[in-house]
Amino acid sequence: MNRFAELENNLNVQFKDYSLLVRALTHRSYLNEHPDEVLEDNERLEFLGDAVLDFIVGAYLYHRFPEMDEGELTSLRAALVRAKTLANFARQLEIGRFLQLGYGEAENGGRERTPLLCATFEAVVGAIYLDQGLPAVKPLVEQLIAPALAEIMAASLHKDAKSEFQVWAQAKYNITPRYEVSGTSGPDHAKLFTVQALLENAVWGEGVGPSKQRAAQAAAKVAMDKAEALEDA
Repeated sequence: MNRFAELENNLNVQFKDYSLLVRALTHRSYLNEHPDEVLEDNERLEFLGDAVLDFIVGAYLYHRFPEMDEGELTSLRAALVRAKTLANFARQLEIGRFLQLGYGEAENGGRERTPLLCATFEAVVGAIYLDQGLPAVKPLVEQLIAPALAEIMAASLHKDAKSEFQVWAQAKYNITPRYEVSGTSGPDHAKLFTVQALLENAVWGEGVGPSKQRAAQAAAKVAMDKAEALEDA
């Protein structure tokens, strides 16, 4: 497994079970073309890594900002675990060079595509967690998010997803997004609102929150993630 030595050095992790790392780096397009070579692609590890990242980033922010309210903590966490940010982490670690991709995916620039790099980074985090637990994952993630957090806060990138989505939608389609409440749940003292972000009649995102404004921001964040995925496709 010497082919992974450089990546392990970048991660500052030496795997005990290399099959986990191989799986984390295996895109489903490769599995389709090499069904006898590997048993599983990285999608289950991506699911696990997503949960691990949410926990580590949430805990980091909780301790880093003891006076910050839940709403802003949530916005900061969302900015740190969004696809564009995680893909940049993958680029810093040069994960793309080690990806196992199908021929067509590789020829179409898969090693640089934001959604694919984001998913692979999450899968690598999941693999490290299974191999060595949180003590091995935590320093890697915190080392990456510290400078990213500084940039996000300096530019207030976590503040207003609605404004960000509006700028994109007007530039791309000359349309101003609108937001509609699609449902409510819970008792009156703890009501939750569900809001949809729409471009004309197409739903681009849906969010839930304790107020219409918070739910709309959550919907705009989902919509902006979709917009960025389309740009990178």
